[in-house]
Amino acid sequence: MNPEGEPATGSLWTIYCDGSAMPNPGRMGMGVVLCAPDGTRHTLAQATHTTGCNNEAELRALLLALGELQARGASALRVYSDSSILVEQLGGTAAPPIVRLNDLFDEARTLLQSFAVVSLQWIPRHRNAQADALARAALGCAPKPPAKAFGKRRKK
Repeated sequence: MNPEGEPATGSLWTIYCDGSAMPNPGRMGMGVVLCAPDGTRHTLAQATHTTGCNNEAELRALLLALGELQARGASALRVYSDSSILVEQLGGTAAPPIVRLNDLFDEARTLLQSFAVVSLQWIPRHRNAQADALARAALGCAPKPPAKAFGKRRKK
């Protein structure tokens, strides 16, 4: 740890996680990109045999990532998700609970507490494209096409 209480750069794992449900609700796919402290990247893609909504899939993707990092002995992590609900529920923001997902959120909170340092941050979808593509691939779907830039004129 450095004097500001932040983890030393050499010990920090970074997680990008995303989940998909097709249709919504439907079968769930989870995608995770783990960036190790040494810069190596590891990917996880997994589908469930159960149905759920996109919020549950997002949460299950995080649980998959946390379980993997716990098994690897990680102690400090930064989590990025494009799910504002996940970040609000787990980041301490006063957000209305999703009652049917309470047990999963409790499981995530317990796992998060097992790490010495945790940072949880929302990112826009376009910055989470690789995790999204993994979640969709787990369900046998193609990646989403890149978002079109705003303000650009179309050629005629």
